[in-house]
Amino acid sequence: MTASADIVVAGAGHNSLVTACYLAKAGYRCLVLDARAIPGGGAATEELLLPGFGIDTCATGHTMIRVNPVLAADELGLISGYGLRYAEPDPVEQVAFPDGEQLTMWLDPERTIEEIARFSRPDAAAYRRLLDEYDQVKSIFSRNQFTPVGFGPSLEEMLSAHPRGKIWARRRQLSAVEVVRHEFSSRHVQAFLLWMAFQVFQPGDMPGTGVLPYQQTFGRQQRSWSIPLGGSGRLTAALTGYLAGHGGTVVCDRRVSRLLIEDGRCAGVETADGEQYRARVAVVSSVHVQHLRDMAPASAWPEEFHYGVDTYDVGVPGFATYYCTTAAPEFASPHGPRSAVSAGLAGWPEDVLQMGADLRAGRYLADPAWVLVATPTLADPGRAPAGGHTVKILTPQSYQPPAGPGGPDTVAGGWDAVKDEHARRLLARVREHAPNLTDEVILGELTKSPADIEQLNPHMIHGAFHGGNRGPAFSGPLRPAPGWASHRMPIPGLYQTGGTTHPGGSITGAPGRNAAIVLLTDLGHDPAAVMSRPAREAPAPA
Repeated sequence: MTASADIVVAGAGHNSLVTACYLAKAGYRCLVLDARAIPGGGAATEELLLPGFGIDTCATGHTMIRVNPVLAADELGLISGYGLRYAEPDPVEQVAFPDGEQLTMWLDPERTIEEIARFSRPDAAAYRRLLDEYDQVKSIFSRNQFTPVGFGPSLEEMLSAHPRGKIWARRRQLSAVEVVRHEFSSRHVQAFLLWMAFQVFQPGDMPGTGVLPYQQTFGRQQRSWSIPLGGSGRLTAALTGYLAGHGGTVVCDRRVSRLLIEDGRCAGVETADGEQYRARVAVVSSVHVQHLRDMAPASAWPEEFHYGVDTYDVGVPGFATYYCTTAAPEFASPHGPRSAVSAGLAGWPEDVLQMGADLRAGRYLADPAWVLVATPTLADPGRAPAGGHTVKILTPQSYQPPAGPGGPDTVAGGWDAVKDEHARRLLARVREHAPNLTDEVILGELTKSPADIEQLNPHMIHGAFHGGNRGPAFSGPLRPAPGWASHRMPIPGLYQTGGTTHPGGSITGAPGRNAAIVLLTDLGHDPAAVMSRPAREAPAPA
């Protein structure tokens, strides 16, 4: 079978759907293909365990996309016309430390500052400065995030014009550990901020993570750990709804395996079953850049692109266990039992340093210094039957399972043989702080090792679902490969979006909107005019 459209899109993750929606808004007929049975990629909600329990397959928190103009200005009408709504849970975070102490973050910044003062009054003042200082530069970092590389001044140029730009020039190149240790004295507060910084799965000892304690904490203090009502898949449903209303089509169970190259130009794609889908205007991909490279002859890519892809760091793998329960975890805080949509366990700064070293060495993490315990049903009870909850325990982990007695290759069955035991170990650690999460309240559970995550979505290479390393070698004009950061790939007619492009992974929609800006520009449109057009207005003919 051969089908055609103006724009053929490989992959139905939220970024490629955002790109397709903006192109549809400009009047182009878009055809989106996805390998899975449902669209959304990392933004999907499924009944993975028991009927009525909607579990987010991957992402749950959507705080960062809330500042994207796609939602902040409702450029696609996803909020006004397609039912997308968000909850802002309070408390924001409940974090437990190795010594049994706990810290609660509230939406009211003054209440959070009072909580930090329990550990250190100077650190309470430093926390206030953290919020104030990032507030002064947030528009610069936001503009950089939501502007394609080469389509405006660089982050360095914008910071150089700011009165405190020299401080931020250094701060953003330091590691999160270095920044936090410089600004805060209490080990508890340091541990809390490093736990916050790791939310995007970038090791806290890695150069270039220095802005994350500011960025992540400020965002949570403004909008909490925002979650879409109905599950992460509600964002996908709104995007696919918009696309369907504007002449677009999403076809699932179609794994793209090959790019069609004709006269040196990308003319479409071929799926694993031999079907061809031809693009009259352009092809957009959210396929991982390492897999995208394999979909065309090696000679189609320049040597420099090969080098950039060969050296691309896919990032930190994850390990997750999902539970259906009859109770939400209650953390035994100094002020009595507390539950939070976003909670977890934070290691000391030295533990964070060791975790980074272990991740780089590929060593199994028996007791990760970062554990997330997510219970979205606390703020969105409709995700489960009455009285029920969904709980996710998430940690970083090495791609390789723990070694057997004869060495690293002696574990028969790989992760499948040891993942349940590891999940029980993590659950036992959580129970030290949330003792009510007993076996009696657990109705069902599902564990995903890094290998399981990769099997579910091969573009999450090694089970890494945040798009890859965002350090200095993989950011801005160097992402995904030096010379190809503006979403245009070396093959004419082929464009790339998704977590391997600027500014990176997570649920931000930034790569998707940025790719749309580039494509609209290349097609002769004024992106600002298209994007600001009322969402329900009929598209102009392409």
